Amino acid sequence: MIDEIRAASESFWHFLSDIALLPLLAAICCHLLKLCCTSRAWRNVLAAAYPDRPVRWPPILAAYTAGVGVNAIVPARGGDVVRIFLAHRAIPGSSYTTVVSSTVVLTFVDMTLAVVVFVFALTQGVLPSLDVLSSLPSFEYGWAVEDGVVRPPAVILFVAVVVVGAWLLHHFWNRLREKVAQAFAVLDPPTRYLRTVALWQLGDWALRFATIWFFLAAFGIPQSLEHAALVQASMSLATLVPATPGGIGTEQALLVYAFRDVGVARTTLLAFSVGMKLTITVVNVVVGFLAIFLTLGTVRFRRVVAEAPDAPPQS
Repeated sequence: MIDEIRAASESFWHFLSDIALLPLLAAICCHLLKLCCTSRAWRNVLAAAYPDRPVRWPPILAAYTAGVGVNAIVPARGGDVVRIFLAHRAIPGSSYTTVVSSTVVLTFVDMTLAVVVFVFALTQGVLPSLDVLSSLPSFEYGWAVEDGVVRPPAVILFVAVVVVGAWLLHHFWNRLREKVAQAFAVLDPPTRYLRTVALWQLGDWALRFATIWFFLAAFGIPQSLEHAALVQASMSLATLVPATPGGIGTEQALLVYAFRDVGVARTTLLAFSVGMKLTITVVNVVVGFLAIFLTLGTVRFRRVVAEAPDAPPQS
């Protein structure tokens, strides 16, 4: 696995001088617009949940991009905590339960389109079957057990946390139900959801493909909707298959396999995969921490949380 990661990184640095600058800049612009579309959809969900108070888009955009930026460098989805905190802070009198539940509304379109892209990739016969998957480089599951990452006590603790969480949810459901339902107010009527949320998310997905399209051009890989869909499917599968920590190396192995009949050199595919991931990560970190600074006046998020005035707890 380490050898594959090193090879992918070396391919990118060797390819660096050959990257087309204009398509690269276009890809970055499309990615930034994608963030705007998603944050706008989330803002509309929150605005429907709190119709009696103003829910401005700029603070929600800042909260969303801050979360994306922190998630780019902090494991275990730590950026989600930042995103929820800043969004809650931007809506006076809001509850954490409603703000957290509002993010579920955004999963409907994402899950549907992700399944469509994945099914398309399967019908093309370019994704590896289960027997092939285990033989691909970077798909070695032994690291978890051999390195002591997964131990029986950890599994027992995980199961215990799930059981306790389920019990608490059941115990407090009647108290939380109203605040959870509030987050789904945008679904009534459905036309409002389609117009104010789904439409923006469709724009998000269109910009995802546009981003990949321009990255393909930047690295000299033939552009087509099929190739963009294959890249998106590989990226999604890499996050779903727990083959390596954070999917490092997995995405590269999937891309090399998916593009095996396209006539693109393996080194070019590795450079493309690492270059796109690195570029998006840097952009996310820059805009994310800039959003935190503009919102809080500092990037020391923990200090702001610790110094926040005590307030009555809200479910």
